Amino acid sequence: MPGRAERGRATLKDVALRAGVSVPTVSRVIAGNYPVATATRRRVEKALRDLDYVANTHARALRGHGAKTVAFVLSDVRGPSFAQVAHGIEEEASRRGRLCLLCVSGGDPARELEAVHLMRQQGAEAVILIGSVVDDEPYRRTMAALARSLDRSGSRLVLVGRPPLGEAVPATVVEYDNEGGAHAITGRLLAAGHRDVLLFGGDAALTTSAERLAGYRRALADFGVPHRDALVEKASFDRGEAYVAMRERLARARDFTGVFALTDAVAAGALRAITEAGLAVPDDISLVGYDDVPPATDLRPRLTTVHVPYEEMGRTAVRLALDRHGPAASPADQHVLLGTRVVLRDSVAPPPTRPR
Repeated sequence: MPGRAERGRATLKDVALRAGVSVPTVSRVIAGNYPVATATRRRVEKALRDLDYVANTHARALRGHGAKTVAFVLSDVRGPSFAQVAHGIEEEASRRGRLCLLCVSGGDPARELEAVHLMRQQGAEAVILIGSVVDDEPYRRTMAALARSLDRSGSRLVLVGRPPLGEAVPATVVEYDNEGGAHAITGRLLAAGHRDVLLFGGDAALTTSAERLAGYRRALADFGVPHRDALVEKASFDRGEAYVAMRERLARARDFTGVFALTDAVAAGALRAITEAGLAVPDDISLVGYDDVPPATDLRPRLTTVHVPYEEMGRTAVRLALDRHGPAASPADQHVLLGTRVVLRDSVAPPPTRPR
């Protein structure tokens, strides 16, 4: 008959049996406030690791007061898209009587892992990870292990704006049609007559950028326009750094008539550099963005961009995680792809006919 450690959250008794010691001895090792023989402590620590035990005293205290929590980890609270996802999470969690716990990783995978372990210890019902990643084998192994660890403790790993880890991994995935949006917005420039379209911003090693690059290349192929590596310019998603990168690009060569900026913030930086170079958008250079966050309507001209339903992603993440054991739930419901759409404004025109 399987022990409790195999069926769910490991207990002190499970750890004591594995280590061959008493429950009080396990408690002493965890607390670290009572002398325990070195060999005994090592056996207990190994059993704790093997059984994936979490000393969850704070979470038990929260539950005793009726508080339930949803946790989320994002790279930067200042990013408009992150803020919109966070608002959707908070809105849905509050509607369901949950408190929200927030951690900021700064884009550091190690800090993200630490945050997930902390949230697990706090007894969060769901741990939601938001934003782009390097989708390699080490990342997938780590995330799969985290998903299983959270599942054993009764929690749920939720990936927002990230690719799935595989059908056997107990995780919820909320994506948006990132590549499709990039294909559509690039097609808008191509349909206007542009054939020299600069893809500006991002890092192809990260999933968000890679998918937008794939959509850009697919649109070029659909219009019979050859892809040119020279028209892919890497730049930070930071507005200020994008400004510097576009200024340097214009100083090297003005070999494009249209720009697909990978985010609206990148587009804002690019617009400033283009304007300072004595050029006009869209008369000299057409410019489009991605996200449809506030800068898109604050810019002049107003920015043509791709609308991403960020708040809906946050609400959906909470809803799916908390309802996964409901009577109408099914495994297929735990992977959702939301749509994107192009928002036409004022920043695209046919390419200039006069010599550049």
